[in-house]
Amino acid sequence: MTSEPGNGPTDVDLAIVGAGPTGLYGAYYAGFRGLSTAVVDALTEPGGQVAAMYPEKLLYDIAAHPAVTGRELVDNLVRQAAPFEPRYLLGRTATTLVADGPRWMLGTDRGARIRAGAVLVAAGLGKVTPRTLPCAVPYEGRGVVYHVPRLEEHRGRDVVIVGGGDSAVDWALALAPIARSVTLVHRRAAFRAHEHSVRQLYAAPVRVLTDAQPVACHGAGRLASVDIRTEHGDTLNLPAHTLITALGFTTNLGPLAGWGMELAYRQILVDAAMRTSLPGVYAVGDGCTYPGRVPLISVGFGEAATAVNHAAVALRPGARLAPGHSSDTHPELVPA
Repeated sequence: MTSEPGNGPTDVDLAIVGAGPTGLYGAYYAGFRGLSTAVVDALTEPGGQVAAMYPEKLLYDIAAHPAVTGRELVDNLVRQAAPFEPRYLLGRTATTLVADGPRWMLGTDRGARIRAGAVLVAAGLGKVTPRTLPCAVPYEGRGVVYHVPRLEEHRGRDVVIVGGGDSAVDWALALAPIARSVTLVHRRAAFRAHEHSVRQLYAAPVRVLTDAQPVACHGAGRLASVDIRTEHGDTLNLPAHTLITALGFTTNLGPLAGWGMELAYRQILVDAAMRTSLPGVYAVGDGCTYPGRVPLISVGFGEAATAVNHAAVALRPGARLAPGHSSDTHPELVPA
């Protein structure tokens, strides 16, 4: 899917930073408004954190989808944008943004450049770094993971999950029917996860150890077992083909913080049109802020449509802000 640029910059109407759900919907809407787009993302596949961390998890708050997995949502968004042929530059981090006459020049860490009339920042909270355990670091990529892209990879395995939030509990519930064993370890007695999920957890075939934490990992080459220190000071050695550390993440806007956009609490300030303090640069999704914003994917979709429609008017003087009816689009442009 990645478009390899030539020697010169890629010229488009709109450069989108971030290929998560909000950025992908922005790519669709830009195409619907007749704008060419290029989408840059540090991950090698589209979908952002939803695809990387929760592809198998069911989402229940997406309009018109009573339930949809993260992977299905991302696949549908890519398919929705596909007729308009957005250019994807994946596995690249957007690093610089400088004025290029009346346009912008966006640079990446791998040398690709995009010249665009407008820029849409849909990068979420920026670079996401998982919190880890000292004993787990030597086994990263060799049994220690921070998310579960594919449940089937753990079929018939012994899995230990560390954490007390929704991700830890959700993965324990999802893996219980297919793994050989699932143990959930939480350093406190109370869970942060939703109460209903915790009730399901205690009714599932999952061993739950509270007031406990991992203190050592063992294995020749790959992880084989984990030592757990219990609330009584005892040490349990548990077999573990996989250790999932669901301890949360730290975030950092990285290079974006130096682009000159006005920030508030590490988020990008925008107005009602999703405009930043830089002319022609818009921000949407969880990386932006304004009074009363609610951090939901569905809100991000609306923000993307708002930003793109305003960008279309700015790029095409005389164009109407209201986009018209999508049902009037030529059938050939509508994906099957």
